[in-house]
Amino acid sequence: MSSASDVEVTEPATAPDACAVRVVDPAKVAMVTATMPDGDVIADLAQVFGLLSDPGRLRVITALLEGGEMCVCDIAAACGHSESAVSHSLRLLRANRVVRVRRSGRRAYYRLDDSHVRMLLDLALAHIGHREETG
Repeated sequence: MSSASDVEVTEPATAPDACAVRVVDPAKVAMVTATMPDGDVIADLAQVFGLLSDPGRLRVITALLEGGEMCVCDIAAACGHSESAVSHSLRLLRANRVVRVRRSGRRAYYRLDDSHVRMLLDLALAHIGHREETG
């Protein structure tokens, strides 16, 4: 716990979502700053979350979450999108390591890249479900 000498108090804030009295804890700020990812990592995170923010791409990802490895034709049918739109989404997702492809003859089969992507989606779905239950 910080002592009174460890905090910086400034004029009251006027924004409705700000603290009534602005108090900065230098020790906590230093700890957070030291552990915060660098700018490149934050940019990569923003890129992944940006990819996940598109409803069409989320349908594709959710299809792969539920169906496992699937070809473009099956993903398009499951999502109700054109194969062209699904292929475009998959290209973006593959370029950012969200999905991976396996070719078999003239067909391409996609799946989620790794368990981290599955975990991220599972947690997001659980969060939405929790919010609906409590809200």
